[in-house]
Amino acid sequence: MPRADRSSTTATAAGARRGERRAGRRSRPTTVLLVRHGATTTTGRELPGRAPGLHLSDEGRRQAEQVAERIAAFAGLRPPDGDGAADRAGGDGRWIPRRRSKGPTPPRVAAVYASPLERTRETAEPIARLLGLEVVPDEGLIELDVGEWTGMELKAARKRKEWATIQRYPSGFTFPGGESFLEMQARITGTLERLRAAHPGEVVVAVSHADPIRAAVAHAMGTHLDLFQRVVVSPCSITAIAYGDEGPTVLTVNETGATGAVVPS
Repeated sequence: MPRADRSSTTATAAGARRGERRAGRRSRPTTVLLVRHGATTTTGRELPGRAPGLHLSDEGRRQAEQVAERIAAFAGLRPPDGDGAADRAGGDGRWIPRRRSKGPTPPRVAAVYASPLERTRETAEPIARLLGLEVVPDEGLIELDVGEWTGMELKAARKRKEWATIQRYPSGFTFPGGESFLEMQARITGTLERLRAAHPGEVVVAVSHADPIRAAVAHAMGTHLDLFQRVVVSPCSITAIAYGDEGPTVLTVNETGATGAVVPS
């Protein structure tokens, strides 16, 4: 065989071996930090559903600032003045990278998505500000549509005969004029799969609502939707799920304090 042909054949074989090695590797998962919006004046009192015009309360705004700082710290950032006060007082508010020490590089958050409702966008805004990003509205993250129950007080809802079904057999219930729990779960899981496809191997923040986040956790855990009410999702808590080639891995649920290492073991 001529020398040129042998070289070409060798290079082709070497490339094929590299391709086989790459194909055998697992790709880095996409980690979604699901954040429930902060408290409002109706939290724990009413079923606001998708009604417009509901904003964060003073407590909710405080919670939103706190979760933003937890996520910024998780991403390896720090406030320019060391305590965040200057950022809240003025300027663009963007945190800056910490000086790297020995150890793994903190993950960079690639995008911040939010349900289009006011309370979720207001929660997402301080997160995006500290990360130097823009909030991207996403209809797939919106609240469960409770239809004719929108605005109903919880104490009145609990007296309805349907309440027992909602608590024990939600997969068989559809809100009159609204959405079923099954439709809601299919919507949120489809949305998270779409975000995974858009951000392979990256970290994204998705600000949503309690029931969609609970449904996403149940799906990721392989738990039946009828048990999803057992998952607690507090205002401005972080629930982290890594979506990889072999399926989802739940990293943390309802994290409300200092953020640790939310990475797969």
